[in-house]
Amino acid sequence: MFKHILLPVDGSELSLRAVDTGIELAARLGASVYAFHVIAPFPASIYFAEIIQANEPTYTSEAIANAEKYLADVSQRAQAAGVPCESSHETDARPYAAIVGAARKQQCDLIVMASHGWRGFDRLLLGSETHKVILNGDVPVLVCR
Repeated sequence: MFKHILLPVDGSELSLRAVDTGIELAARLGASVYAFHVIAPFPASIYFAEIIQANEPTYTSEAIANAEKYLADVSQRAQAAGVPCESSHETDARPYAAIVGAARKQQCDLIVMASHGWRGFDRLLLGSETHKVILNGDVPVLVCR
């Protein structure tokens, strides 16, 4: 059935619950998982150009450190369940596009993701990024609440 499952993670508790669901499913199916985190680009503003230039390297290094921490957490969870796991992160202003692109690039046949993450109040039922992944992707999406 499913052999390679994409697990988008944003560090929220809900996304980690979806990760656990995806890993459990992978273990039962003998599948592998691919953990993926999307880093939002540094917000630019022409009004504060000097301040932004001073803070952009700090933002970038902290965002990468957080991404690596989230992905390491997924890798540890997968290893504990005996599930093969690879991972990566990418910077993109459109997280849904990066997730759909990662699923295609990694040849994933299922995406398991949370109904909403850090921006959970954007939508009552489905998070905006989750909704966009469903609409724009070409593989099934298992949505976890």
